Amino acid sequence: MADKAKSSVLILIILVIVSIALAGGVFFLLQKEKAKSVSLQEELEDIKTRLRVTEGKLEESKKTIADVGDKLQQAQAQITSLNADLQQEKTAKEEAKALINQLRADLDQQKGLRQDLERKFTQSLKDTEKMQAQLKEFEYKKNELETKIKDLETKTSEMQEQGVELGKIVVSPEAASAPAVKPAPAKGKKEKTPKPAAPAVASTSGLEGKVLVINKDYSFAVINLGSKDGVDIGNVFSLYHNNKYIGDVKVEKVHDSMAAAGFVSPEMKDKVSEGDKVVRKTK
Repeated sequence: MADKAKSSVLILIILVIVSIALAGGVFFLLQKEKAKSVSLQEELEDIKTRLRVTEGKLEESKKTIADVGDKLQQAQAQITSLNADLQQEKTAKEEAKALINQLRADLDQQKGLRQDLERKFTQSLKDTEKMQAQLKEFEYKKNELETKIKDLETKTSEMQEQGVELGKIVVSPEAASAPAVKPAPAKGKKEKTPKPAAPAVASTSGLEGKVLVINKDYSFAVINLGSKDGVDIGNVFSLYHNNKYIGDVKVEKVHDSMAAAGFVSPEMKDKVSEGDKVVRKTK
């Protein structure tokens, strides 16, 4: 019995020791867990603090992202505007290039036209000089012709003063040129003084004369009929070379005893000769 009691006490002591050990272990573990809990609580608070800081930073980041988004949109709008401006500049540059090419082509054309005009101007100057020289020559010939006309008028006046009548109607060139022969009076008879004849009246149609001077440069001829013969400006005369009709002339200028008549056709200046007969056409 005593052994059983000792065994029970020993067991009880062992159990108590085990319990104390267990309790100590549990207490140690509790303390350790408590320390861990405190540590975890501190870590949790630290994490919460960090979380709050992170959330603040996140909000700031969101604001920054929003600002960046706005700036990005503005940048995209600016890029779009710049692209449009760049496209306009490209278009304007292409138009400017096309305009420059057109201006170059126009300039080359203007240069060609200028050279052509310069050549024409030079040729015109040469032609002008040539025409001036011809004009001087024509003026000289005109003055020479006017001098001849004046000389012819003077000679005609002198001939008229001497009793030679111009502008009569001539039956034939031979009759007109033949001198009148006065018959000798018979012996023993006195020469009768002829009665003065009535003055001859010039006919207004079929009036005949002759060519005195020909001017081929100005295409006209001077005839020995004038205003006192009834010739007016605009009268038309037929020309006869060796009694052969060769054409007509039209009176353009009238003097007292002669007139200037232009050729109706240009080829007449090579057919007419001085001394050819002229006959006024009847209307």
